[in-house]
Formats: sequence, C-alpha cells, structure tokens
Amino acid sequence: MRRTVVVALLIAATLPACMPGDIDAQTAGPALGPTVGGVNYAPQYDFSEFWAATDGKAFRVVFAGNPFPALPVEQVKQRLLPVLQANKPRPALTFTYDVPPELPRPDYRLVLVFDPANDLGSGPVCNGVTRFKPGIPGRVYVYGVYCRNDLALSETTAWTQATGPDDPRLGPLFAQLFLVLFTDQPMRRDRFVPFMRW
Repeated sequence: MRRTVVVALLIAATLPACMPGDIDAQTAGPALGPTVGGVNYAPQYDFSEFWAATDGKAFRVVFAGNPFPALPVEQVKQRLLPVLQANKPRPALTFTYDVPPELPRPDYRLVLVFDPANDLGSGPVCNGVTRFKPGIPGRVYVYGVYCRNDLALSETTAWTQATGPDDPRLGPLFAQLFLVLFTDQPMRRDRFVPFMRW
C-alpha cells in the first residue's frame, strides 16, 4: 500500500512537468539544471579508500583549461575554489590547487578538464596529458577524473549553462559531479560495465 501511494505521488509530481506544451520552456529556460554524462569506475575503486585518503586532509585539484576564457585562468580558479568547497563530497576534505614539493605515494587527486578533446581518456589524464576543443559560450563542460597515481579510479562528465565563475548554476553542477565520481554505492565485482549510464 505504501509503495502504491509513493508511486502515485511521484507520478502526480512529475506529470505536470512532462506536458507537451511545456517542452520548449523546459529545454530552453534558465532553470535547466546540470547534466551528468556516463560514468566509469575502475575495479579498484573503493569509497572507503577515498574517505581514508581525504577525510580531514587537503585534496589536490588539477585544473586544466578555462571555462570562462574572457577571464584570466588564475582568477577563474580562485573564484571557483569556494564553489568546489561548498559542494564537496562527504569526507571533511579541503580542496587545494597547491602541488606539494614532493608528491605523496599514493598520489590521490581530482583532475578537472574543461572542454576536453573528444579523444581524451582518463588514462592519459592521470598521466598528465590534457587536450582541449573549443568551448561553447555560456556553457561549462567538465571532464572529472579521480586519480590514484597514474590509475583512473573513476571518471564522468558534466555540463550546465553558466555565464561566469559566480553563476549559481555551478554549485549544483559540482555537487552532482562529486556525487557520481565519489559514489558510496557498493560496486558489483562480478562484472565491470564501462560507461554505465547514471
């Protein structure tokens, strides 16, 4: 009975948003939220490892590209750092761009590539390779890769409309990106499905 009521409430809540006359407003309006693309987890991905490596510690972010090319990249990085921090994943981590004089082993880090080339994969990204394609004005497209040394543990893409580093739509973008990259859902070890859909 309870399940039936919940399903009925969900249907009632979503049907008005799906009416044909509202399609143009939904797809073109400013209220359109972020989109997260396919996700890939390495068999070695383990949320408890991520927690142990980052909880109460600094977590390095490698920032590649510039989502707002009209502004200097250093300014964009500094203005986006509080946005990343405000929407961080669950551990009590502190995002930083600082590179330590000697890299730790293992070297855990988040790589954010803005407007990546279509043929750029997570393996090269975790080995320091980045390539780009021209961005679309007014849209932020980011490829997020969680690396341990040269191994990509998880990867996904996300995009949203945004006009600058202080655009309020960027908070939900990074919140969703981090929920997917750093999932605490148990991984099925009996099979590995690359680029499962979220």
